Amino acid sequence: MKKLLLTSILTFSVLLSAQKKYVLVIHGGAGTILKSSMTNEKENAYKEKLTEALKAGYAEIQKGNSSLDAVAASIIVMENSPLFNAGKGAVFTNEGKNEMDASIMVGKDKSAGAIAGVHTIKNPIKAAIAVMQKSEHVMLSGEGAEQFAKEQGLEIVDPSYFWTKDRWESLQKMKQKENLKTTKKISQNTLPDSYEVDKKFGTVGAVALDKSGNITAGTSTGGMTNKKWNRIGDAPIIGAGTYANSQVGISGTGWGEYFIRATAARTLAAKMEYQNKDVKTAAQETIDEIEKMGGNGGLIALDQNGNIAMPFNTAGMYRGAITENGEIFIEIYK
Repeated sequence: MKKLLLTSILTFSVLLSAQKKYVLVIHGGAGTILKSSMTNEKENAYKEKLTEALKAGYAEIQKGNSSLDAVAASIIVMENSPLFNAGKGAVFTNEGKNEMDASIMVGKDKSAGAIAGVHTIKNPIKAAIAVMQKSEHVMLSGEGAEQFAKEQGLEIVDPSYFWTKDRWESLQKMKQKENLKTTKKISQNTLPDSYEVDKKFGTVGAVALDKSGNITAGTSTGGMTNKKWNRIGDAPIIGAGTYANSQVGISGTGWGEYFIRATAARTLAAKMEYQNKDVKTAAQETIDEIEKMGGNGGLIALDQNGNIAMPFNTAGMYRGAITENGEIFIEIYK
């Protein structure tokens, strides 16, 4: 086991050429991730955390636990890191708050749970799982979701737990832009200059395939820097940012309004189900359709045979996968 987990990180092309069977794929967000502006230290920090997340989920699969356990383990690692826009690293709203969303879906019975607009739940993905397992609902939001999480014994923290210097400074920069009045007409295909459209995509997600052949997908996010009016994106919406059935699991990251309008995750699954397309073709077509609409971002998908797809139309996407034999690959740039 230890030897497998310490397997060196391999390149994407090498693993693909070997036709490996993947059991876990993760993402840490897509956006303007330029190598020219990335220090070696920061790049290594991202790769180390993505590796930790993969190993955490893989350990659950190796123990014979469910794909749900694997997804939860991976996402919790990323939620606990300030590197990603989820949990500890969540971005700030216009009001200076951290407002988080998360969702989970189990493919074998299509059970699902989600929470939106929460401020005090340390690990939002745990709350989404609790909604799925311990309530008659699929989505809870705001104070009600926090009260439910508290009643379920989940860890509640002071909102100050989520404060990070980098995210706070990003909010201040956005507010400065907001103060420069613009005459640009705003529509569903544009956002105010005060919204960080591209660099914000640090949403995290995971899709796992367990030894019983069951697939689970999950997503967690802090949303958009400087968002207003309790805006909710695609991450907690089943069929948009997250979806799983017996054939495939999907988690998205990007400009949520487009993923919602495209019902991105469900569209990918439908292409496979009704058009008999393979996961790579279905995934790429889904991202292409979002791009034609004017949106950007990426997604990860894992099918029941262990094939993966990770298309994106931004400069980069933090992403990684692990095979059933413990071989890891991680990439950031296009």
